[in-house]
Amino acid sequence: MASDFNTLSLDQLDDQLVKLKKEQFNLRFQRASGQLENTARIRLLRRDIARVKTAARQKRAGSAKTGA
Repeated sequence: MASDFNTLSLDQLDDQLVKLKKEQFNLRFQRASGQLENTARIRLLRRDIARVKTAARQKRAGSAKTGA
């Protein structure tokens, strides 16, 4: 899964991050209203967000080194 994020461009990673954050918001809303069935999904989503952020940070650091 983490390797999937490493193959994406920075723009794709940013788009993925927005998508994951929206899903996280929806899950939090469902949990607050008592409608959430799969509570483990919140934990997995939080980890995916961290993976996307890490991949984006590594790409930005790599492009700063090469001067691109």
